[in-house]
Amino acid sequence: MNVHVNEANPLLSRFEGPSPAMQVGLDMIKRGAVIAPPLILIGALIWGTDGAASVALGLGLVLVNVFVSAWIIATCAKISFAAMAGGAMFGFLIRLGIISAVVILVRNETWVDLVALGVTIIVTHLGLLFWELRYISASLAYPGLKPGAGLASKPHKESVAS
Repeated sequence: MNVHVNEANPLLSRFEGPSPAMQVGLDMIKRGAVIAPPLILIGALIWGTDGAASVALGLGLVLVNVFVSAWIIATCAKISFAAMAGGAMFGFLIRLGIISAVVILVRNETWVDLVALGVTIIVTHLGLLFWELRYISASLAYPGLKPGAGLASKPHKESVAS
């Protein structure tokens, strides 16, 4: 992690190196992929085939939303912290508009169950965020995920050869 500080205007300082936002976002996507099959099965059991399709669409929207959010923050942070703040704010509005547009476009399709879709979008967003809170490091020494906390990370054992 490296921060390039602009002494004249701190808002023009920028972040260099691997993005903690992208690290957290990709970990959330991995967790979403793990819970996708059981959620789609639950959707099928409660709402039938239309429910399974709606749950799959909702999960896809949520996971793409998480990735785009992390990408916007990571990209804008390399420009400046002011750009990152603007990217986070306007990116949220744009992503919310895209999710709304997709729901409006598919609401009259025969294979869509709006209750299943709405519940999936809301519950999955909140569920993944709260689930990920357990793995976030609140330390400047380890921004992003706690060491070894990622879903796919393996504990590294260092050995000393004599």
